[in-house]
Order: sequence, then C-alpha cells, then structure tokens
Amino acid sequence: MIKSMTGFGSSKGNSGKLEITVEVKSVNNRHLDCSIKIPRVFASIEENLKSLVQSSISRGKVDISVFIDSSNADDIEIKVNHSLAKAYITALREIASDNKLESEISVTDLTRYPDILQATRREVDAQQLSDDISEILRAALNDFNKMRSLEGDKLKDDITARLLQIEKLTTQAEEISPETVTQYREKLESRITEVLQTTGIDEARILTEAAIFADRISTDEETVRLRSHIAQLNELLLQNEPVGRKIDFLLQEFNREANTIGSKGNNSQMSKIIVDLKAEIEKIREQAQNIE
Repeated sequence: MIKSMTGFGSSKGNSGKLEITVEVKSVNNRHLDCSIKIPRVFASIEENLKSLVQSSISRGKVDISVFIDSSNADDIEIKVNHSLAKAYITALREIASDNKLESEISVTDLTRYPDILQATRREVDAQQLSDDISEILRAALNDFNKMRSLEGDKLKDDITARLLQIEKLTTQAEEISPETVTQYREKLESRITEVLQTTGIDEARILTEAAIFADRISTDEETVRLRSHIAQLNELLLQNEPVGRKIDFLLQEFNREANTIGSKGNNSQMSKIIVDLKAEIEKIREQAQNIE
C-alpha cells in the first residue's frame, strides 16, 4: 500500500539506567534528506541510525531526535587525590608551626582546595548504547510508518474517486465527438444552401468534408491512452513500494492527453469537460506530492 511522505512516530526505552526517547517526523521532499539530533557525546552512532532510516524511508525530509535522560543514572564516581591531600596537610602544618598557630585541619577544610575531590563519569558501553538506541529507533520508525500508511490510505481513496470522475469525463468527451461531426455537417449544408440558393447539394462532397472534419477532431487515440493511464495509476496505488515519482510522471501524460483533446474540441460543451478534466488531474497531482 502507498505511504504518505508526512508522518510522526516516537518510542521510549532504556539503556542501562539511561532513559531514551526517539522521535521521527517528516515532510515532503523530492529526495531523502535525513538529519539526526543527538547529544554530541553520542554522535559516533549517528551513521548507524541513518542506515536504519534509509532502509525504511525512501523520500522525504526526515528529522530524527534522540533524547537521553541520565538523571537516574549512577555513573558518577568521586575520586580522592590522596597524595595531593597529604601535601596540603603537610603544607598547612608547616605554616601553623612556623607561625605558632593552632593546627586544626578538618576534612571540610581540605575539600575546599582544588583537585582534592574529582568527579568522573564511568565509561558507557558504546556498542550496547548503539544497539539499544537502534532498537528504540526501529520501534519509532514502525510507529511512524503506521501513521504514514493510514495517511496513504486516505490519499489512495481520494485519488481513486477522482480517477472515477476522470473516467466519466472521458466517456462524455467520447460521446460528444460524433455529435460535433453531425452539427458540423448540418452547419455545412446550411451554409452551402444559403450561398448557392439551391437545394441541389453534392452529397458526396458533404460526406467528404464531414469525414475530413471527423478525422481532424477525432479523440479516439487520446481517450484510449487516457483510459490506459487510469488503469496504470490504479495499479500503482495497489503496489507495496514507493510510487510517488511514477505517479508524478504518469500525471504528465494525463495532462498531455487532456490538452490534445481540448485542442481538438471546438464547442463550449467539450471545453467545459476539458476544464473539469484538468481540474481533477491537478487535484490528483497535488495529492501525489504527498506520496512517497
């Protein structure tokens, strides 16, 4: 089934005590343009995430946001620089002795000196983190694709309804063509009678002129091709792969046939049909811009 290029999906999970949220959203674009927002410290796994996106999405401007909450993690270690602490204690005692001061050195006093206590973050298992984020991204992409499929169903229904209308208009154009030839023959006979002031008209000449006119305005080839395009588009709507570009190309052929039929039509009724026909084609084209 067809998918829309626009959609949104999200998923949450954990990697150890890190809480991870991944959001996927996209809008229309001629090609695949993927950007990933992730904390810089984890930027090394960005290419892996892009590969996952490329395997699931073929077109659209896709934004991936990865949020990592480490507030519940216990990955902070406090280390004591014992040698530096002893050096500070020795120095303070020397100052007290030299200046005949009382020496009462507390732990609190020592912690005020720089580099006595050092806070460090335990190293994260990069591979495990990459695997966990990738798994959460897969779930977000699955949610994202479900939304795109639902939107795609709506696009398919709308396009199918418009194709039915185009088929009806094509039938109307086919029915008008013989009527136009008859009207032309009657008008031709009337003018010849008026000019020659006689009813003795060469019937063979009238038939020849009518035949030439009928051949000139015949839209049989165009309507046959138009019906073929309708059938092709209906088939594309049933395919389980990206078809947006194919539909866009096929709609150019729709317009070409409509323009040719319009150029051959020479009455107001046919002109109205062509206007309605091209309006339906344009509405389908607008919808097709959203199809992957």
